Amino acid sequence: MSAAAATAGAVVEGYASLFGRVDMGRDRVAPGAFRRSLARRGAGGVKLLWQHDPGRPIGRWTEISEDGVGLRVRGRLLPEVAQGREALALIRAGALDGLSIGFRTVRARREPTTGVRELVEIDLWEISLVTFPQMPGARLALAGSQTPATRVALAGSQMPAARFALAGSQMPAARFALAGVAAGRTGRFSLSTQ
Repeated sequence: MSAAAATAGAVVEGYASLFGRVDMGRDRVAPGAFRRSLARRGAGGVKLLWQHDPGRPIGRWTEISEDGVGLRVRGRLLPEVAQGREALALIRAGALDGLSIGFRTVRARREPTTGVRELVEIDLWEISLVTFPQMPGARLALAGSQTPATRVALAGSQMPAARFALAGSQMPAARFALAGVAAGRTGRFSLSTQ
């Protein structure tokens, strides 16, 4: 099978960030936080990466917009890139469905009682396909698929695992992600990730 045939229909969509929800790094994105960055960069200026690795672009975002739920995205995996084909196979198998944003904080405020950092303005650089998203509800699926995870993510509701993790659990995925945050390892470059 050719690379092009292998990735036919390799359009992915989902939410890369959810407004008003606290992630595992204790950040909460405010509605409108991406507005200026999206106006300046557009969807084509935001990179689609594999696991936040700037040396591994795997596709191109074609649509990025804010709605009442969060940052909705749609993009295409590139059939000419081996990692793009591998990502597609993992998505089809249900082994990969996480999204995570790479950004620079422009404006934020910290809530003194909770320690939660509210991100008011974000300079969005990239959105990655990831195994363990910092925001458990940030999920993707193949466009048009109707898996339970897709319906939950696209409806903007929290999955039970996300509620569990956000309630301060120490499930293995949460421990793994929080260990990286505590050690200051949020990616291969010094951007905050969600």
